[in-house]
Amino acid sequence: MKALIINCSPVRNGATAETVKIISEELSQRYDVSSICIDDYSFSFCKGCRSCHKTAECVQKDDFSLMINEFEAADIIVCVSPSYWADVPGQFKAFIDRCTPWCNTHEPHASLSKGKKGYAAVLRTGPSMHECERLIQTIEHFYGHMEIECCGHIGLCMVENKNDVLLRKEEIISFCSSI
Repeated sequence: MKALIINCSPVRNGATAETVKIISEELSQRYDVSSICIDDYSFSFCKGCRSCHKTAECVQKDDFSLMINEFEAADIIVCVSPSYWADVPGQFKAFIDRCTPWCNTHEPHASLSKGKKGYAAVLRTGPSMHECERLIQTIEHFYGHMEIECCGHIGLCMVENKNDVLLRKEEIISFCSSI
């Protein structure tokens, strides 16, 4: 089975990237793991043209198709996101918006192969788990419309940098045992 771990932050070497690294290392003991960073891809914002509601395809041609292919190849998907103003980073939100052709709220729609399992790992600098819950809801809402089964999540508060992630490593490893 293949696991895809996504750094939803455009920062390739921060706390989110460190969390991706821990999860990837832990899951690589059981799965074929691929990890990507949202910033590895260049794609435009959704134009809101709704052409995909008729064709199940986006009119734009860019790296989005490469990223959705990563989703298709995976059996397990773990989105790892920091909080940017109490939600996922704009780059990841732009990806979610571009997934409209795969959204199950209109026909026709494209679809990923069935049976995918999704997990969320979110982190924030402040103390309130409420903000983590908001990010988890965003990711799980996205999974639902993509028909990816929501299977688990973890929220980490008071994470400012890589060192804070390392202090939470056992908690992250414990989360990974449920994947």
